[in-house]
Amino acid sequence: MRSRSASAASAAAALCGRGGHRLLSRVAPPARRVPGYPAVAKRLRHTAPLRASVSSEAAIPAAPVDGEAVAEPSVPPEVENKLSKLACPICYYPLIRSSSQSEPFEVPSSLECSTCKKNYPNRKDYWDMTVAVGSTEYSESMPLTTEIFRTSLVSFLYERGWRQNFIWGGFPGLEKEFEMAQTYLKPTTGGIIVDASCGSGLFSRLFVKSELYSLVVALDFSENMLKQCNEFIKQENISDKTLALVRADISRLPFVTGSIDAVHAGAAIHCWPSPACAVAEISRVLRPGGVFVASTFIADVLPPAVPVLRIGRPYISQFAGSNIFLSEVEIEDLCRSCGLVDFTFVRNGFYIMFSATKAS
Repeated sequence: MRSRSASAASAAAALCGRGGHRLLSRVAPPARRVPGYPAVAKRLRHTAPLRASVSSEAAIPAAPVDGEAVAEPSVPPEVENKLSKLACPICYYPLIRSSSQSEPFEVPSSLECSTCKKNYPNRKDYWDMTVAVGSTEYSESMPLTTEIFRTSLVSFLYERGWRQNFIWGGFPGLEKEFEMAQTYLKPTTGGIIVDASCGSGLFSRLFVKSELYSLVVALDFSENMLKQCNEFIKQENISDKTLALVRADISRLPFVTGSIDAVHAGAAIHCWPSPACAVAEISRVLRPGGVFVASTFIADVLPPAVPVLRIGRPYISQFAGSNIFLSEVEIEDLCRSCGLVDFTFVRNGFYIMFSATKAS
């Protein structure tokens, strides 16, 4: 049986495999020293994967022979890879298994921030990584658009007719949109992609099926959308080995800075309460050279309506939570202001798909 030091060497070798040096640099803590961080890093190896409904598969070591060194049980590489990208959305430091749980391979009921000690619960269908999770007295009003997509009815209908109606605005359909997105995302093949505002997981499931990414994170603020996503995953018999379901605020992403290769957001940016804050946060989590691909509506197809919309859109945004973009120039300017360059796009009627790259 391997010695304790041999086991540690093996774990390090696993991390230094395909893209290993980049992986290690991603999980490294910020320059500020955290008390007890070495102990935290050691505990990270015993944390379960992001996908809440997945149990870790690990062999139970045999009883040691007298005089033989006891080896630490190994953690599957996919578990470490999933965990290494998660961070507290408050302080952006790594997460660890809750201190109340001692069994190393059971699916934990929560993860804990290594610095502020906040807990993020396992909801069975997904991990809840929102800032206000756990609060009992505090409540926060959300824009109308956000609340609509959190309802069980809209979540159920989204993939059963709602999303298909976008064809009136020039959206070419799911398969064509996925094909176009893949063209922009080609430089990130083999990396980690976040499908932001994933809804019921239309694109998330296609990203997993493509087998082009080491990890696909299906992320949404709507609890019911993520539940629907989980249902479709079960129905389609999709492996969750490279899939994680996470509930989070698009303006406070729970990932280590510079740890993500690509972010995709299909028909979503116009629903975000603050596109500027969201794109800035996307820029933060993208590695240099990482790609942001998104689609939305552009209103300049109706030139006479543009002056009216320019005057009225602040009120629409304030009361409904929806954002109106009047030209692709506005989106390009937003991306550039957040450190995203090489802006490219495709237009069809009201529809636009664009791509921008994190500056090196």
